[in-house]
Amino acid sequence: MRLPYLLPAVALAILMSSCAPKSAVRAPAAPAASVAGNAVHLTAYTDNDGPTSTVVLDGAVGDFGQARRDKNELDLVLAHGSFRLDIGDLERTFAGGLNNLAINTATCSATASVRGAVPVAAGSGTGSYRRISGTFDLTITLDEVYTPNSCTETSAYLAQSIVITGPGTVVLR
Repeated sequence: MRLPYLLPAVALAILMSSCAPKSAVRAPAAPAASVAGNAVHLTAYTDNDGPTSTVVLDGAVGDFGQARRDKNELDLVLAHGSFRLDIGDLERTFAGGLNNLAINTATCSATASVRGAVPVAAGSGTGSYRRISGTFDLTITLDEVYTPNSCTETSAYLAQSIVITGPGTVVLR
């Protein structure tokens, strides 16, 4: 029987097909009216202190776009609609934690992280998210590397990463 000789060929064929280049990036299909489980995961990331970041959601909401910070809300502008998250409490906690930022003076780098519950702002949904509700358990993490000669939070940084990520539960009606 030649089965042992076929296994490496089959494994190679599977590997090659998963590595094949994609000809085009397509927008995700519109979410179903109701998704079993309603579990969703959010990741937003940026390399600066500006108000916008890239956002990706998967699970009950499979979508992508931009997150825009506006006052106490994070406005998720996605391919199939938008909705807002009330991040005011989480941002205040994060800003308070920056007052005690521990900088590693040997490497001129620092990190800060906070976690908290973030609700979907009531009535904020548009498009496929017109009637969305729910809550996320989000973590904001900041990583920075400062210039070697002035290793403080108020000095210019050489590189920065801000990531907002975490699971949530949503209802799409």
